[in-house]
Amino acid sequence: MSQFKPSAPNDPLPILATAVVPWTEDFQFETARFRRQVQTIARGLTRHIYVFGTAGEGHAVSDAQFDEIAAAFWTVAAEERVQPMLGVISLSLPTVIERIERGRALGFCEFQISLPAWGALNDAEVATFFAETCGRFPDCRFLHYNLGRTKRLLTPDDYQCLAAAHPNLVAVKMGTEDAALVAALLAAAPRLRFYFTEFGYALARQSGRSCGLLVSLAAANYAQAQQFVRGDDAHRADCVADLRAMLGTLLTLGRDRFHMDGAYDKLLHRLHDPEFPLRLLSPYASATAADFVLFRDSLPLRWRT
Repeated sequence: MSQFKPSAPNDPLPILATAVVPWTEDFQFETARFRRQVQTIARGLTRHIYVFGTAGEGHAVSDAQFDEIAAAFWTVAAEERVQPMLGVISLSLPTVIERIERGRALGFCEFQISLPAWGALNDAEVATFFAETCGRFPDCRFLHYNLGRTKRLLTPDDYQCLAAAHPNLVAVKMGTEDAALVAALLAAAPRLRFYFTEFGYALARQSGRSCGLLVSLAAANYAQAQQFVRGDDAHRADCVADLRAMLGTLLTLGRDRFHMDGAYDKLLHRLHDPEFPLRLLSPYASATAADFVLFRDSLPLRWRT
C-alpha cells in the first residue's frame, strides 16, 4: 500500500496478511515467537502485514500491550522490509487518536481503522470519525476495516463521499460473498484499493477490476495462496471449493466453544509453527491442540504444508 500507483485493470494488488499475537500461559507477549511469525509471513507469503485487526486481538489488548507489540512489530518489520500497518480498534475515539499518535511516534504511517461498535454510527458521526482520523493525520494513510461487528457497514455511496473528502483514505478491507456489492464497491470508489477475503476476491477478479487478497483461509499454504492470486478464474473456483470445506471444518470445531477470528487464525498459523500458542486474551475462548490436529488432518491435499 506504499506507492498507490494506478494499477492495470486486472492487475492484482499485493496480498495483505495479519500477524496474530502469541501469549504465554500467564498471558505475557512472546516477542521472539511473534518475530519469527512476521519473518515467516514476510519470507513466504507477503511483505504487506498488519497487526491488531480482529484476529490480532486489536479489540482486546490493553494500552501497555498495544505499545509493546507495536514496538516489536515495527522493529521486525524494518528488518524484514515489511510494509507495516498498525490496526486501531476501540469504542473510544480519543483512544483511537492516542494510539495513532503513539504509532506515529514509533514510525508507522499506515493505519487500519474501524468504526466504534457500541452503537451504530449515523451519517454525521461517521463523518466525524473519519475527520478525526484521516483528517487529523494528513501525513498518514488509512485503510478502513468494514465489518458487521461495528453495526454499521459502509456502502458504495459512503465510500464515494469519504474518498472525495479524505485523499489519505486509500484502502478498504472486508469479507463478503455478495457479487453485486463487490461490483458496486469497485465501481463507486475506483481510487480506493479494496481487499477482499478469498470468496469475495474470486468474485472481484472476475470483474476485471484491480483488487487485493485479504488472505484468510488460504494462509494454510503460502504457495497455494500465491497461486490463488496468480491463477485464472477457473483455478480460483477450484480453490474456493476447498476453502469452503476448510471453513466448514473450522466452524464445526468451534460450534458453541470458540468463535473469535483469532481462534481460527491461530490454528492456521500453527500449520507453519507447530508450537504456536492458540490461547486468546480473556474472556475469549480458544481452540485446543486437539482441535488443531483435527483441522490439520482434514485439510484438502493441495493445502497441506
